[in-house]
Amino acid sequence: MIVYCISYAVSFLLARFGFSEIAGVLLMLTADCLYVRDWRGSGNLLHLRGLFSAFWVGGQGVACLQLSRLQTDWEPLTWLCFFLAYAGFRLAYAAVSRLSGDDTRLGPVRRREGSYVRPLYYSLIVLTAVSSAAFLFEALYLGFVPLLLRGVPHAYSAFHVTGIHYLTVSCVLTPSLAVLFFLQGGSRRTWRNTAVAVMALIGLVIPILCVSRFQLIFAVAAALFTLTAYQRRVRLRTVLALAAVMLPLYVVLTIARSHDVEYLNGIFEMKNASMPIFISQPYIYIANNYENFNCLVKALPAHTHGLRMLFPLWALSGLKFAFPYLVSFPIYIDKEELTTLTLFYDAYYDFGPAGVAVFACALGAAAAWLTGRLERMKNPVGYLFYAQFAIYMALSFFTTWFSNPTTWFYFLVTGAVGFCCYWMG
Repeated sequence: MIVYCISYAVSFLLARFGFSEIAGVLLMLTADCLYVRDWRGSGNLLHLRGLFSAFWVGGQGVACLQLSRLQTDWEPLTWLCFFLAYAGFRLAYAAVSRLSGDDTRLGPVRRREGSYVRPLYYSLIVLTAVSSAAFLFEALYLGFVPLLLRGVPHAYSAFHVTGIHYLTVSCVLTPSLAVLFFLQGGSRRTWRNTAVAVMALIGLVIPILCVSRFQLIFAVAAALFTLTAYQRRVRLRTVLALAAVMLPLYVVLTIARSHDVEYLNGIFEMKNASMPIFISQPYIYIANNYENFNCLVKALPAHTHGLRMLFPLWALSGLKFAFPYLVSFPIYIDKEELTTLTLFYDAYYDFGPAGVAVFACALGAAAAWLTGRLERMKNPVGYLFYAQFAIYMALSFFTTWFSNPTTWFYFLVTGAVGFCCYWMG
């Protein structure tokens, strides 16, 4: 924590005096060091504190490079909030770990009985059937499939039927459940193993048909993270094989969404208009979120005292339709097309810097508790819970995950599958 505080103070001063590129590089190096320390100390590639350190602090460093004309120097209050986010997370993590004695190095992988194969198999059938039926309903009701449209950059945004779309996108959990099924030993019947592989494939095909790059990445990342959390390691060839499959699919979906280099670099007003898309697009999806937070700090007239972060309750309960004022708050962003946010956007919107600090402490405490449970998990679905939380830590720069109803819907579905495994296992 001392190293981070010194590095952050130096980066702040460098940025204030116009050396933002050096400040960015310093923050990225600090993020790498923090992650490596947690990884080597625990033997856990997906150490939640390490992931948050790498991607929250590293993402801030990337944003500091200021490769876009849209970017401006951040307000001092913005710098303070970013500091509180990391400091609160780390201090709460350390406190919970110390109290429970759980932040220790992971031991060797223990062999587990294959008693959860049957409930996982039936859960896969139900989830695949429900998700596929929901997708077909949306396609028929709306009259189009996003992948088949041309020249419509935001086709996926229009492919939503209220309430039904949650069921459609729940398909992203099937590859992870398939991974758990095979890790538990699979079935003695070849046709069942084949059926599980097909259901996992359907979980990838639906995001492709929806032209949702994020859902596709989430499905693959959740499966890979579940495998890593379960086995404590992942082979390099597995990562390379997934990358070899994912990169062409990602490019195809980008083309299908009518996004090209000129469009993306023009939207974010990159200083180098000819920058390759595989550099500019990740940069846009990281840097702009911090800029939007700074826009919020500068423009917010009053706080909403919890209404923003309770959006999942208003959405999943349907209260947002009965009482529209619960969700009728403007979003403060630097450009209409660039709507992604950081994990702490809504926390600031609700309560300012205090909200950021308290929310960060809550996340740190939850991360410490989950990391401590990793050594003692018996129900295999617990690894899928851990994998989802790890993704949200790794994408902490991207959006307000915990005030997103889809996040909680995934947790609810995962919990239902976990209960089935507990009951039938």
